[in-house]
Formats: sequence, C-alpha cells, structure tokens
Amino acid sequence: MDISALWLTLKLAGLSTFILLLIGTPLAWWLARTHTRLKVIIDAAVALPLVLPPTVIGFYFLVALGSKGWIGGVLERLGGRPLAFTFSGLVMGSVFYSLPFVVGPLKDAFSAIGRRPLEVASTLRARPFDRFLTVALPMARHGYLTAAVLGFAHTVGEFGVVLMIGGNIPGETQVLSIAIYDHVEALQYDQAHWLSAALLLVSFLLLLVVYGMKHRRKKEAFR
Repeated sequence: MDISALWLTLKLAGLSTFILLLIGTPLAWWLARTHTRLKVIIDAAVALPLVLPPTVIGFYFLVALGSKGWIGGVLERLGGRPLAFTFSGLVMGSVFYSLPFVVGPLKDAFSAIGRRPLEVASTLRARPFDRFLTVALPMARHGYLTAAVLGFAHTVGEFGVVLMIGGNIPGETQVLSIAIYDHVEALQYDQAHWLSAALLLVSFLLLLVVYGMKHRRKKEAFR
C-alpha cells in the first residue's frame, strides 16, 4: 500500500510541477512586464492559495468537479465521468494549490533580467519570441529550478486539498500524506514514523537545493 502511495505521490508532484511550469511561464512573464491595473487582481488571485485553508480549496474543487458541478456536470453530459475522487481531479487541485510557489520565483527571475538585455537583442533584430527563448529563459534558469523544486515539494506535502478532492482510495488517490494519516488512525506509529521521516528528509534536501542556489548566486553577484 505504501509503495502505491509513494508512486502516486511522485506521479502527482511530477505531473503537477510540469503543468505548473507550462502555465506559470507565460503568466509570470506577463506579470513581470505589464503595467496594467489588472496586474494587482491577477497577483492577488495567484497568491490566494497562500492564505486560503487547504480544506476550503479542496471543498470548492470537489463541488466543481462533482456530477453537479460546472466542470464535472459538463463532462458527464458529454459522456465522461466527473473528476471528483480521481487522479485527474487531484492534479487540477494541486496545480491551483501550488501555483504561487511556481509563479512567484519565475516572476522574480524575469523581473531581475531588466529591459536592457532584451533591448540589445531587439537591436540585433531578434523577434519577441526569439528574445524570450535566447535571452530571458537562459537568464531565468535559476528561477526555473527554484520554482520546480518548490512546486514539487509543496505538492508532495499536500493533505487537506487531496483528501477533500480525492478521498482515500488506495491505488488511485491515496498519496503519502493520507497514508501517514491512515497509519496514525490505526495506531501503526512505526509505519507512520518511517513515512514521515522520509518526507521530512526529502523536503529538507529540496529546500537545501533552493537555498544553496540562492547563496551561490549572492556570492557570484559580489565577485
């Protein structure tokens, strides 16, 4: 059971992080460069998961993905099945829940580039997309690594969101955090201890990578 939960956790975190980087890149690029008043609203919406309790996020996703929800209901009418209590539903909830942990570092990385390098590329007749690929992306590589690590780690540690959206279905929606909860409920403290210790170690190592990169960047900046 724990091996299945481990695989589901890694699968969920990996897929969610990949989707977050795809969604977060254009969003962070726009937020870093726009001056429209709409930016404040979008910034607040992206940061919403930082202050909302996970159970609230999970509840509204459960309602939306259920058979009577605006997403699940449409899928059911089209011949599909509602996404509540499915792995796909977990991915959708996880992407929203971890969005600020990916968009934030990407936006900071894009903002730090400034306009000068892009203007120089423009004088060399580089098109906007070429400037983004050849200038912005390489200069923002540290931001991408930070965003990927934080997005992955945050998804691995989810509990309230995944429990509300996916329930506790072994082999389909039972991730490690829920497996730990099951062991504690069954008074199986040894199993809960090993799983918790493993998550603690993984989380610490991932954060060590993030802060190690920040420290190295600061040293390079002062050279």
